Amino acid sequence: MLFATGYLTQRGRGEAQQQLCKYLRKTISIRDTFVRKELKENFYHRMLLGLLAFKGSWIVSSNQEDGEGYADILVEIDDAADAEPMGMVIEVKYARDGDLYTACRKALEQMEKRQYGDAFYEEDIQKVLKYGIACYKNKCKVMLAQAERLCS
Repeated sequence: MLFATGYLTQRGRGEAQQQLCKYLRKTISIRDTFVRKELKENFYHRMLLGLLAFKGSWIVSSNQEDGEGYADILVEIDDAADAEPMGMVIEVKYARDGDLYTACRKALEQMEKRQYGDAFYEEDIQKVLKYGIACYKNKCKVMLAQAERLCS
């Protein structure tokens, strides 16, 4: 959804967060996440899968083995014949204490430490966008770490 609407550009990161937060405020009640703390992250994970699944040409995977662990969401994007393919890795965290910034940083650190996105590089996809998304009730924060790897 974010890519198709043009919000996955460097300039659009703030807009992506605003749009996602706007969507959460309109559609999610605090009662929707009224589950045990360890399951709250699953709610947001599934919601993002649903949003990303609308683009039929994308390959969207959930909890796929990648690097040294299991990435929450992997998306392979190859929409245009003249554009190079791109990969997207999304790690979702529930900010139990409401600290969205720290939860986003933890998501990005987990992706780096466990080398999420390596499967894309092995498929010769050199542009990989890595998103840490933190949620708390009907609020969210989106952080982007872009990585491009050159093959030798």
